[in-house]
Amino acid sequence: MKMERMRRVTAPAAVALFFFLAAGWVAAAEPPKASPPAKKEGAPGHPQFAVPTPPFSPGIFPCSDCHKEMTPNPKRRKLTEEHTNIVLNHAEGERWCLDCHDTYNRDRLHLVNGQQIRFEESYRLCGQCHGDKFRDWKVGVHGKRTGMWNGQKQYLLCVHCHNPHDPRFKPLPPMPPPVRPEAIRK
Repeated sequence: MKMERMRRVTAPAAVALFFFLAAGWVAAAEPPKASPPAKKEGAPGHPQFAVPTPPFSPGIFPCSDCHKEMTPNPKRRKLTEEHTNIVLNHAEGERWCLDCHDTYNRDRLHLVNGQQIRFEESYRLCGQCHGDKFRDWKVGVHGKRTGMWNGQKQYLLCVHCHNPHDPRFKPLPPMPPPVRPEAIRK
C-alpha cells in the first residue's frame, strides 16, 4: 500500500523534473539575446547622456584661448572689458559667472561641490537647482530627445533651448490661425 502511494506521488514529480531540466537545456542551447545598450558612465555613479556639442557663441570657445594669460579674479563685479554683452538674468543678485564657470579652468564648468565637468555635461549643473526639470529631461518629458524609443537616444542640452544667462523664454508674438481647408482655393 505504501509503495503504491509512493509511486503515485513520485511519478508526477519525476515528469515535472524532466520537463524542468529539458527546458533549461533548450534555453542554454539558445544564443544569448542582445541586451539594450548601457548608458555610458560619466563621473562615477552618473550616466553619460548622448548630447550634441553645446551651441557656443562663435569665437569664444575654448575659453582658455584668452583666459590662459589672465590671473583669475573671483571677485563679484560687473564685467567691463569682455563679455559685456552678457546680462545675467538667472537668479540675479544670487548668481555670478564663477558660480557655474570654473575659476581656474575656463574650459570647464563646476558643480556646487567643486567637481569640474565638461560643457557637454551641463545638464548636471542645471539639475542641481532645477531637479524636477532634470528628472523630466532624463525620461524625455522636458526638452527634446531623438532616437529610438527602445534604443539609443540623443538628448538636447538645456542650453540648446534656454540661454543659460537668461533662461526664461521670451514672449512669443501671436500668430494668425491656420487657414481652414475649405478656404484654400485650388
